[in-house]
Amino acid sequence: MRTKHILGSLIALAILSSSNGALTDNLNPSIETSDSKAPLVEKFLLDGHLAPGEKALQTHLKAHTGDDQARFGLGLLQSLRALEHLMQDLFRFGFRDLSTSGARLPIVQLPVPVNPNPQRLSYVQARKIVQNLVDDLSQAEVTLSGISDPDVKLPIHFGLIHLDLNGDGQIGQDEELWQVYSRISGGRQIKEKQAQKFLICFDRGDVHWLRGYCHLIMAMSEIYLAYDSKESFECNAHLFFRKVDSPYRFLSEGKHVHNIGRDDMDIVDVISLIHLIRWQVEKPEKMELALHHLEAMVEQSKQSWKWILSETDDDHEWLPNPKQSGVIPGMEVRPEMISAWQDLMEETGKLLAGHVLIPFWRGDGRTGVNMRNVFLHPRPLDLVLWIQGPAAAPYLESGSLSKPETWTRLQRVFAGEFVGFALWFN
Repeated sequence: MRTKHILGSLIALAILSSSNGALTDNLNPSIETSDSKAPLVEKFLLDGHLAPGEKALQTHLKAHTGDDQARFGLGLLQSLRALEHLMQDLFRFGFRDLSTSGARLPIVQLPVPVNPNPQRLSYVQARKIVQNLVDDLSQAEVTLSGISDPDVKLPIHFGLIHLDLNGDGQIGQDEELWQVYSRISGGRQIKEKQAQKFLICFDRGDVHWLRGYCHLIMAMSEIYLAYDSKESFECNAHLFFRKVDSPYRFLSEGKHVHNIGRDDMDIVDVISLIHLIRWQVEKPEKMELALHHLEAMVEQSKQSWKWILSETDDDHEWLPNPKQSGVIPGMEVRPEMISAWQDLMEETGKLLAGHVLIPFWRGDGRTGVNMRNVFLHPRPLDLVLWIQGPAAAPYLESGSLSKPETWTRLQRVFAGEFVGFALWFN
């Protein structure tokens, strides 16, 4: 079983591609098309006309308020527009290709086209990019939250979706989703005929799956926006962007001590990157927003599996239950996997509520970190001191600790490939 070859999140394709996936294995030419009529949204997705598609679907829903398939289509389209907007912003400011650096950060894996004439990126603009992502995903989540039809279904030829990655208003052949994935999965060759056959019939369980992903990405974004990271930006943004508004522009020039891989990245820059994660709290309210997004993510995961386990059909399933076959060949979802995942979500909910504590690795073993207080009473974020321990001191309490059995069971049930399944399961 190759969980590293799972096709990624609809709204964060590169997050899953960091697991070195190969879409070639997933595009099975033998897959038959569904009998379902093509939904209204598909023609806009396949043509790459996301902005007109959004307007058309919004107009349609005003006249047909009960059409949950159209509402699902709109939510999916808005999620993809969030990704498209992010890619366009990164292209405009000359995001670097770090594919050979060995870095596994999600943002590094995004297949941003090379911009020969990028704009200079400022710290304020960088934060605005992240805030725009939050706003876009929030709109998608609100749309998806309006779905009530238990039998809603959205068949989409996912591989043929087009995105305008460079914002030029033109949809090139290399901007098809299957072409994009071919580039970020190590140059593996994917044929258009295979992409045409890759049909996913998203259903009610997938509505909650997508909502959960929206909340997860918004949570991570809000955490970043809660802190003042200007010094980190000025000293290290040149690692990721070709032109940076910084008083230290010489950092992207001159000699190097020790390059990493074949990229223009030096070991001293990496040390600086870690050293400067000592951010002051700027907007504490955003940490509380992040907490609520994480709580919502847990709830959406629970809802997703409730609906998936109740399904009796078997129609091009994105996330199958143990009695179904999924669109990803060879991927088996066993009952014990779902049970372990549900236990994880239950434990995560208790951690976020402060009912159980994260065991503190130092001391007498009877105290733990109250995760809820980390979000509700944020203090300066110092990565090194968190690793050492002193930064955890204000959040240490005596109480019920999270049991290690929950986490060891995950590794056992998922045969050491928990991360790959977690990115798929959400």
